[in-house]
Amino acid sequence: MSRLDTYEKHSNARPDLTQTVRVWLRIGLLSFGGPAAQIALMHREVVEQRRWLSEQQYLTALSFCMLLPGPEAMQLATYAGWRLHGLLGGLIAGLLFVIPGAIVVFALASVYALFGGVPLIDAVFIGIKAAVIAIVLEALFKVSKRALILPEHWVIAALAFVGIFFFAVPFPLIIFAAAIFGYLRTQDTAENTYASNVKIKPAKTLAIIFAWLLIWWFPIAALGWIFEANFLFDIGVFFSKLAVVTFGGAYAVLAYLAQDVVSQFGWLTATEMMDGLGLAETTPGPLILVNEFVGFIAGYREGGFALASAAALVTLWTTFVPCFLWIFAGAPYLEWLDSQPRLKGALAAITAAVVGVILYLSIWFALHVFFSEVSLIQYGVLSLWVPAVESVGWLVVILFSISALLLFFLKFGVFKVLLVSSALGLMAKVLM
Repeated sequence: MSRLDTYEKHSNARPDLTQTVRVWLRIGLLSFGGPAAQIALMHREVVEQRRWLSEQQYLTALSFCMLLPGPEAMQLATYAGWRLHGLLGGLIAGLLFVIPGAIVVFALASVYALFGGVPLIDAVFIGIKAAVIAIVLEALFKVSKRALILPEHWVIAALAFVGIFFFAVPFPLIIFAAAIFGYLRTQDTAENTYASNVKIKPAKTLAIIFAWLLIWWFPIAALGWIFEANFLFDIGVFFSKLAVVTFGGAYAVLAYLAQDVVSQFGWLTATEMMDGLGLAETTPGPLILVNEFVGFIAGYREGGFALASAAALVTLWTTFVPCFLWIFAGAPYLEWLDSQPRLKGALAAITAAVVGVILYLSIWFALHVFFSEVSLIQYGVLSLWVPAVESVGWLVVILFSISALLLFFLKFGVFKVLLVSSALGLMAKVLM
């Protein structure tokens, strides 16, 4: 059964490209609120209102995208576009999901780089940072409810937290170990059979992989060849590595960024990282657009606005081009992949490990926001972040408490919480 035959079985009419462009642009402009809200928005637009995909097709695609590194909502949009119009449809859907938010993040990062030191701007970002801690905690609760199903999942989450918080175990190693455990732990079942109606063409798959690897890496290699010891080349390589191991969404990515961008490379401070996440939370598109902010600020510090713009572009390229590779190479195998219990077991273990990583992220951010002085103390292989108690910022603590109240008990949306907290931070600065 061809892709078009399957589509027509579940749909009223095949949309034309003009219609799909309008719909995907609408989704890209309205995709606030993180992956959960974005996935719900796409479901309403693609499944409920237009019936471009069936419910089962949508859920199967979502499970597939959650197996992949990178932003699952953007990849889900790319898959839906591919399902309707092949390669061109996938490119249209994926790009329109990302570009509106990328433009907004670029503008906000520019304002931040130029005016971030103004006292009133700083006051706004105090409120944003306080709200972001509450938002990350909410993400932790949501992910843990979905991820920690079995007792072994709790153990994996605990080990992941201990490993990254107390022993600085690299994030990719934690993900790899969890995946191996989940894969070996899960047993094959009788349902693990290859779907005979899935047309697999290995030669075509290899051609797709080669083409997208070339698209992905050629610009990076060119940067390294044209410029010696090039900052842009370093940015490209780092975020390309990140694109391969970023299972678990933007909050898990931030744990990796916190380890390397802040502690190892010194491209950003912990405060700037928090500000970047706050800005990404207020824009449409995937939260992983925080990578663009990181690239921009690092480039601005390295060589001014021109280098910042180039670094942001390289960061976007290396963050999202791999997503097209995963979808275009893997989508034809979707029915087969969905029938593999061991792969699902690996994903479940990875998701459990991400809970521990997000817990680390929450504590790490809270320490650096609540206290102006935080030191990293080493005891052999043991690492420990220790705050200076006297450096606590009570305004941030109060704003965090208000944000948590609005988010957890009054059920305010993320955008409203950020707006209220930043406004209160500004008011406190004016009155003090």
